[in-house]
Amino acid sequence: MTGAVVVARKEIADHFRSLRFHIVLALVAVVGLVALYVAGQTIRQNAESATEAGSVFLLLFTTSNDRLVPFTSFLSFLGPLVGLALGFDAISGERARGTLARLLAQPIHRDDVINGKFLAGLATLAVLFVGVTAFVGGIGLLFTGVPPSSEELLRLVAFVVVTILYVAFWLAVAILFSVLFRQAATSALAGVALWLFCAVFLPLLAGMVADAVAPVGTDATVAEELRNAYWQADLSRLSPATLYDEAVGVLLMPDVRTTGPIVITQVIGMVEGKLSFLQSLLLVWPQIVGLVAGVALAFGLAYVSFMRQEVRA
Repeated sequence: MTGAVVVARKEIADHFRSLRFHIVLALVAVVGLVALYVAGQTIRQNAESATEAGSVFLLLFTTSNDRLVPFTSFLSFLGPLVGLALGFDAISGERARGTLARLLAQPIHRDDVINGKFLAGLATLAVLFVGVTAFVGGIGLLFTGVPPSSEELLRLVAFVVVTILYVAFWLAVAILFSVLFRQAATSALAGVALWLFCAVFLPLLAGMVADAVAPVGTDATVAEELRNAYWQADLSRLSPATLYDEAVGVLLMPDVRTTGPIVITQVIGMVEGKLSFLQSLLLVWPQIVGLVAGVALAFGLAYVSFMRQEVRA
């Protein structure tokens, strides 16, 4: 791993000095501040109900109004762009500059190159999202004056870890496309196309397939409607955005008790109360495992493809 660490250090330094990273950092910070301002105003206007609901500090990340979505929804939408921006030219950029052959001519194994670039991207994502979350949380603490409890801090740490996993998937996808395509522009375009498909078209296709497999007519029974809803929910979970939304929704909202499509089951027949952190983590463990599997699959394909490619000077 010595060669991978050397490559990772060099890539981390390049990331932190690049204008691309500064633009991404500013974008995420501005989005966080806007979402924080909206959440703070909403909490202040509904102070009594927010206090009764509990977990006021976590409401800073999940509260929205009629015009803007919460901070978590912003990350769900913009997170893939961060991962794609950090990795779309990881290998294709080296080829375009003619430095890949020179790099491999050094006493560095080939797998150290791609491993180091992925580790550098992960470290950059960790610094980015830990810093932004701490910044938003600190400003929110000054704004509301309500400190977080120990369980809220655990939920916030889990939220950051899941966010890093989610964006790491798109980082791995970007590195995969940078290996498969020699032009950085083509790699970036392929990554954006996949992101748009997962964010926009996959939910539409899930609904169409669910209607074809489990049609719901005007006189449909409750069982038929449930079958259609579960088909649509299961197909939507092929998108990492759906897995991320479900995971952070449960982690940051202790009163959420299910990730199923029928939300009313959380109220009828259930004793009032909130889930503990471990119970919430257990509820979304399949979603987290799915994100980890997606990262492993995407980076595994990138690794195998890079190791089999011929590199010429």
